[in-house]
Amino acid sequence: MLPLTPVSIKIGRLLRASTTGCVIGCQISQIENLTFGGMVRIPASLDYQIYGLVYDIHIDDDGLVRQLVTADYVSELLIQDNRVNRNIPAEVSVLFVGYQRGGKLSHLLPPRPPLSLDEIFSCGAEEILTFTANDRFGYFRHILGNQDLPTGELLAAHLLQAHNIYLQVGNPAWLEKAVRELIVLQRDDYEALNRVLGAVSEIYQA
Repeated sequence: MLPLTPVSIKIGRLLRASTTGCVIGCQISQIENLTFGGMVRIPASLDYQIYGLVYDIHIDDDGLVRQLVTADYVSELLIQDNRVNRNIPAEVSVLFVGYQRGGKLSHLLPPRPPLSLDEIFSCGAEEILTFTANDRFGYFRHILGNQDLPTGELLAAHLLQAHNIYLQVGNPAWLEKAVRELIVLQRDDYEALNRVLGAVSEIYQA
């Protein structure tokens, strides 16, 4: 389970962005601070924070890696050096799910995207509790409405992360409320609902 800490961890900087999401560049060593479905925060200005969910982590090769993969032996020192000092960053794709401006939190898409080289932080447990507080699930529509995402798996990963936090604060019912909201939102699309619930059901076995 995640520790209940308000501390965010810096994971990289913005490469490119659109109205609905962005791509982050980060060092390979920072991958351990990221998870599929994890929530991130982008301070776009002093009073403007953008929130998103990680839906893809992409690690490209480089010239050295292409040579090393066919070698009979690669030393651990060389592997670690390549991971720490490589010039090509890991690329992390993020779906925007809301923003905070002037102290007010909204589950709408942000009014403007962040800018190149803005810093990105993984959200601590307290931030996730704040974003999902009061049983507000309006941000689900951003996930469900994007047909290019692995929707069921993304929702399951996010809900598992949040559920583990809510268990620590004595609110196990949060997950059931979230699942009921998903059923309402997908009630007219049985096939899509079945896929989502199939993935979410794995949470109860985790």
